[in-house]
Amino acid sequence: MKLTARFSHLSAYALLSVMCAMPSTVFAARNQPPPLPLEHLLTFSDVFDQIKKAYVEPVDDKTLLENAIRGMLAGLDPHSIYLVPQEADDLHANTSGRFGGLGIEVSMEDGFVKVIAPFDDTPAAKAGVKAGDVIIFLDDTPVKGMSLGDAVKKMRGEPGTDLVLTVVREGEDKPIKITVTRDVIRLTSVRGRLVEPGYGYVRISQFQLPTPDALRDQLTKLKKTNGEPLRGLVLDLRNNPGGALDAAIGVSDTFLTQGVIVSTQGRIAAAQTVHHATSTDSLNGAPIVVLVNAGSASASEIVAGALKDHKRAIIMGTRTFGKGSVQNIIDLKNKSALKLTTARYYTPSGVSIQAKGISPDIVLQNVQVRDIPTTGGRPSEASLSGHLKSGQESGDGDTSVKNAAKLAREDYALYEALNLLRGLSVLRR
Repeated sequence: MKLTARFSHLSAYALLSVMCAMPSTVFAARNQPPPLPLEHLLTFSDVFDQIKKAYVEPVDDKTLLENAIRGMLAGLDPHSIYLVPQEADDLHANTSGRFGGLGIEVSMEDGFVKVIAPFDDTPAAKAGVKAGDVIIFLDDTPVKGMSLGDAVKKMRGEPGTDLVLTVVREGEDKPIKITVTRDVIRLTSVRGRLVEPGYGYVRISQFQLPTPDALRDQLTKLKKTNGEPLRGLVLDLRNNPGGALDAAIGVSDTFLTQGVIVSTQGRIAAAQTVHHATSTDSLNGAPIVVLVNAGSASASEIVAGALKDHKRAIIMGTRTFGKGSVQNIIDLKNKSALKLTTARYYTPSGVSIQAKGISPDIVLQNVQVRDIPTTGGRPSEASLSGHLKSGQESGDGDTSVKNAAKLAREDYALYEALNLLRGLSVLRR
């Protein structure tokens, strides 16, 4: 049965009449789901008809039906949404690593837009938007009552144009206004450097399809720069809002040689999956510290959970966001798409982190270190007039101390992760 006529109050009743006239045995014989509830369909038709007749301004059928679809999905969970063709194209561009806008990952919470995390080096990050901010106004437009798709659409715009975000931030007494200048977002998902000889640092800002290959390339460069295998690695997943599931699996597989990485469970067969490690360990067992915080979500939590359960890494930081659900992008015939939650994912030990997050092995709050002026201290041999030289002066000790102090001021979590790696490396030797 195919409805080709223009949808209207009468055509809806005609459709319902045909459905009601069909005996239930027809549906059963064809292995179809039970017929749709007549009472609710009649209510839908009545509402549709009243809006068409009495709403203060004319509304076309397409708009009403798209709004109805959006409402169906919005009532499910914060991550299931309907995407019109332009929004679907933007989402595919996001996954591949280039799109326009502010540079933030958001979700809907209690009718407001909540920032999961800003992406590195994007307009939002540079303007001071932080993970956990709740957006209540976009320019002068209240967010309350908007769908997530409508809010995202308003945040996008021509590069160079400004958008004023009014946000509520934990610890602040009143809302904060932040002006963000839109730009074309080009995400480089993997960056790395040697923090000091033997110890590497890799930052993954988002999980895109090319991320696993980019990670392996970065590790190869770090080894080459170091001149020998790394003694340890800091993997920074702070404020990483997630991304492609396959990318999270590939990143985990870079450090694991066997066992389950992640499993998913849903109602359809495609949602029942178990993913195993297949490759060799790119670090040959060298210790790893993974940095996480409340902005680490979804794919970040898959990686952190897999490495933690396999005891391949020590997780340091604060509890993660707790997004333990999987969304599939389902392309529709009219070039629109559904972003639909189809499964929950589970860590290798079988634990769901949905609304719970990953608990770090070492809790490390977000602190800032500053120098404390000193008026003097206890004397040492080196401070005594006429002291003997050691005969092995190099100055390296003073340089190391200064570098450590600088790192502690700039990124205390990285400083602590490096200290832990040094200790683990000593134990390993």
